[in-house]
Order: sequence, then structure tokens, then C-alpha cells
Amino acid sequence: MYKDFNLYIEGAWAPSGAGGIKQIIDPATEEVIGTIPDATPEDLDRALAAAEKGLAQWRRTSPWERSALIRKTAELIRERLDAIAEIMSIETGKPIAEAKGETGAAADQFEWYAEETKRIYGQTIESRTPDTRMAVIYQPVGVVAAFSAWNFPALLPARKMAAALAAGCSIIVKPAGEAPGSCAALVEACHDAGIPAGVVNFVTGNSGMIATHLIKSPIVRKVSLTGSVPVGKEILHLAADGVKKVTMELGGHGPVIVFGDADPVHAAEVCANTKFRNCGQVCISPTRFYVHEKNYDAFSSRFAEIAKSLKIGRGMDDGVQMGPLANPRGLETVKTLVKDAVDRGAEVLAGGAPPKEFNRGYFFEPTVLGRVPDEARVMNEEPFGPVAPLTTFTDYDEVMARANALPFGLAGYLFTHDLGTATRAYEDLEVGMVGVNEMLLATAEAPFGGIKESGMGREGGSLGIKDYLVPKYVKMKF
Repeated sequence: MYKDFNLYIEGAWAPSGAGGIKQIIDPATEEVIGTIPDATPEDLDRALAAAEKGLAQWRRTSPWERSALIRKTAELIRERLDAIAEIMSIETGKPIAEAKGETGAAADQFEWYAEETKRIYGQTIESRTPDTRMAVIYQPVGVVAAFSAWNFPALLPARKMAAALAAGCSIIVKPAGEAPGSCAALVEACHDAGIPAGVVNFVTGNSGMIATHLIKSPIVRKVSLTGSVPVGKEILHLAADGVKKVTMELGGHGPVIVFGDADPVHAAEVCANTKFRNCGQVCISPTRFYVHEKNYDAFSSRFAEIAKSLKIGRGMDDGVQMGPLANPRGLETVKTLVKDAVDRGAEVLAGGAPPKEFNRGYFFEPTVLGRVPDEARVMNEEPFGPVAPLTTFTDYDEVMARANALPFGLAGYLFTHDLGTATRAYEDLEVGMVGVNEMLLATAEAPFGGIKESGMGREGGSLGIKDYLVPKYVKMKF
């Protein structure tokens, strides 16, 4: 079911030069399901040389030809959707229905950017004199080093790969060690679509060593990361030494504000069904719930009811609605945050512990905590797990100050039927993305990204390709 993957360098799959491997663990069973190569510095040098060579060819490939090959990649991903989703479900634990949805979203990225590559528009500037012309053209930034996270192992690398290819860049992609199989399948689709050797390269192994080696190379001119805030700061330090262009999509701690005029039961249903998606391991997951005091009882009751009803299990099993956390680190973090909140006076409305029916795997019950004080760790640290802390508010200015108090600014959510309240609130929330009566924000045609310590740059949409291009101003005198 889960095959062993190799490195992909200059159009060919091969093991690590030193033969080293790393094991991949099924988070539902804690069993080894495969291995990946542990790349050496020599392997990385080969990838860098291949990407440099690939760039020289790809940047001169016509936009229409690039577009056709990127679109073919999207078609191949859709043809292989079931197989890719199965790999993803096994390596991450997420329910198979979610894995299929993510694989389709990854294909959407390639389809979107197949179209965008033909729409890289420059600019003509009117000159002050009749014998002078001024213009701005956009050119590919160069070789891209892309680092992806394990929670969406196909969608996250697809955003980087598709945009880079559309812009005319070559790329070296390094997936998360917990879930490399889905990304490898995307690379395989690029190969089978006919994207030239060296344009896409795939390496696995020690994350710190690989990041340092690639970013320090003068060949790499752009770095893209989806990961945690601490890792993002380390990558930024490395990139700064070479003055490299960066896109950072880092952690969040999404506030949800349920205003007094909202339907509390409907809001609870939307929030609960979104909160526990991918076991809460979503960077834009709703993670702090501020509910108007008048709506709190109805909202918290319905939220807890849904949490208790969810079927937990292995992602490939029928009817499973929530799988395990992806690794033991996440499980221990969730346990610690729940205990801290309870010790500070929070009520356990649902869940609160690993389910008793599982003696293996990194499972934790869908958990709802009521009336959580603001000083609890779970209100200040991204939980990245199936924990929903609820609290109350009565005043607009007070709740907005609390929602904006953290250094994170990725996504936020509002529930209200009042247009004035919605407009004021989405303008006041210090985040890069806002959902009003809606929580499914990610889509290929919209820009994805945050502010403050949640990152910089955007992925997706017409803005996403700009992060892989550099403007060149030309002034010509006759």
C-alpha cells in the first residue's frame, strides 16, 4: 500500500548516495509503513546543479507550453486521486474523504496556475519625452527551495510547486518527514506530464541539514516555507544572509467571534464541523471561541453535542470522522494544554482524554473546554489538535482587543447577521484572512497567508505567482 520512495533529481528517481533511510510511521497503528532516503550534502549539491540547469531551460519555455504541461499535471493528479488519497490517509491518519478532498484541491492549484502562467502582465509607463520609453517586465526569481508541513502533505507543496512552475522557476521541494508520499506522487505526476528534467526536484531526510544546505547555496534565490513560527524565524535568519526572497506561511491561533445577533446553534454546528477537521491540525483552524454571553449556553451545548458524536478511528475505516494526531509530540502537547486549562478553572464539556477503546495510535477525543480563562496556555499557544476552548464576551471593543492580543495573525472568523458589524469587525481583525459566517477559506483562486508572526507573502490566487517573480524596470532612449 505505501511504497518506499526515492529522491527525484534531474528527472530520475534514486536512493540516497549513502544509502541512508528514515522510517515512516502510521499514526493510527504506530507501525512502520515505509521508508524515505536520508539525503546527503552530495545529494543536495546534485539537486542544486539540476535545478540550476532546469531553470535555464524552463524560464525560456513559452508560457503556453508551460501552461499545457502544468495542466497535464493537474489532470494526472485527478486521474490518480484515489491512490494518492490512500497514501495520504495512511501516512497522516486523516479520514479518506478528507484526503480525497485535499488531493482534488492540490490538482486545482496546478490547474489555476496553468492559467496564470499565460497572464504574467507587465506595465508600460508613459515617458516625459517623446524619444524615451519605459516599461516593467516580470521575470522568474530563480531556483526555489520549498519546505512543506505534514498536515496537508499534498496541498501545501502543490501551492509552491504550481506557482513556481507557472512563473518559470525551477524548484527543489522538501516534504515533511512524517508524510512524504503524497508530495512524491505530485512529483511523479510532474514527471509523467513531461515537465523537463531538473525543473522539479524532490529531496527527503534531515530537515535542518537540508534547509541550511539549500538556503546557504547561492543557486537558491527564493525560499518558501509552510511550518511553525519558530522554524520560520530560523529560515528567515538563513535567508537573510543571502538576501533571498521569502514566502512564510506560519502558525496561527484563529479567533472566532460569535456576536449576540448570530444564530448560536447554527454557528456551533459550523464551528464544530470545521474545528475537528484533520484532527484540528490545520493552520487556519478556529482555535479561540469568543461567544457573546447571551449565546454561550446554546452555542456551547450544541458544540459539545457534536464533538461527542464524532466517530474516531483509522482514516481508511468506514464512517470515521476524525483520525489520530500525526505524531506523539502533538498528542503530548494536547494533553498538557487541556490539563493546564482545567487546572485554571475551565470546564470539560466534551472529551478531554485519549479514547479508552484505542491502545495504540496517537488518538485524542474531540474536546470542548468551557469558560476558559484568557491566561490559560491553550488561549495563547496554538493547540494544533482537537481542542476547542470557549469563553464569553459582552462588549465589541473588549472582544476585539482580546482577539488581536496575540502575535499571530493568520485567519479569523465572525458570526453575525448585521452587515455593519461584519464590516467593522473584518476590518478590525488583525489577520490575513477572515471568514464571515464561513470557515472554509482555502481555495486555489484566493490568496492564502497571514500577517504579524504568522508570516509574509501569499500563496494561491493571482497574487501567489507574484512571489515567484521579480519586476525589472527598463528605460530606453532612441
